[in-house]
Amino acid sequence: MIYFARNTTSHGAQKICEDLREQAFVNDELFDIIIIGGGPAGLTSAIYASRMGMKTLLLETKLFGGKALEAPIVENFPGFPEGIGGVELMEKMAEQAKNSGAEMRTPLEVVDLSLNGKAKIVTTKSGKYQSLGIIIATGTQRKKLLVPGETEFLGRGVSYCAVCDGPLFRGKTTAVIGFDDEALEDTLFLSNLSKRVVLITQRDEIEAAKTLVDRCRKKANVEILKARVKSILGDTYVRSVEILYFESDDERKIPLDGIFISMGGVPMTNLVKKAGIIVDERGCIKVDRRQATNLEGVFAAGDCTCGGMQIITAAGEGAMAAIQAYMYVKRIRM
Repeated sequence: MIYFARNTTSHGAQKICEDLREQAFVNDELFDIIIIGGGPAGLTSAIYASRMGMKTLLLETKLFGGKALEAPIVENFPGFPEGIGGVELMEKMAEQAKNSGAEMRTPLEVVDLSLNGKAKIVTTKSGKYQSLGIIIATGTQRKKLLVPGETEFLGRGVSYCAVCDGPLFRGKTTAVIGFDDEALEDTLFLSNLSKRVVLITQRDEIEAAKTLVDRCRKKANVEILKARVKSILGDTYVRSVEILYFESDDERKIPLDGIFISMGGVPMTNLVKKAGIIVDERGCIKVDRRQATNLEGVFAAGDCTCGGMQIITAAGEGAMAAIQAYMYVKRIRM
């Protein structure tokens, strides 16, 4: 293991600190690296960066763990042959990052970035932080259906988190909208709570692991419909969903109590685009094999890069980003 002395004060670092003193900061401490986002990628980056001796700050807007907290059980993360709950796995990662020496602060929303100089400036709602290197690990935000009723009934029958809100629909009829592993996992989770669960694929084909599809088909209270949602209907609360079948073009109205939209996510990249980081047409941050962006000293990892959209790939990218950030910081401190 390579270690980087935290108290090293080279001529280059001293010059950067002197330049920074001319600016007004609520927090005048200079970090080696700031990690923005506390999901699997950000937490892994924090573990690696801290263990290599870098003075590391991790900023998270909500809860450490990100979208992985919503997984009722993670069955494909190495080392857990019986599976592990998403919450438990993320708690272990966060504890490991903290024990490695990373400073971890939440809830703290980043509102602006200045990334072109040697000293990177991260502005939050409570103050500014400065570092030599940056790792962006902001994950994704939920994809919307963009159909009538979705916004109107949010919190009144429409939800984007089955694990969070599923228990509210115990013994009732629910629908899951989606076609991939996440949607089928949500369907299986709700099948243990709801009287009936309807999976509406939103595409003409299911793109999920065969084992998940088979498990859903074996559930007596699960119905799979290859159709798309036209609208969500109700009064004070959701009462039904109107769908259109792909094969027949027939329409149908299904009475239900709750709808869970599991369409995956889109990268949260508006902030980084404004700061000058290049993204592709999908909004995914462009990185090379070293997880480096187009800006010197700025790296990105996890779902915001659209690399694999899995916990294991996010962790791998987070580790690589931290290693490369260490090499960058070591070089500019000389």
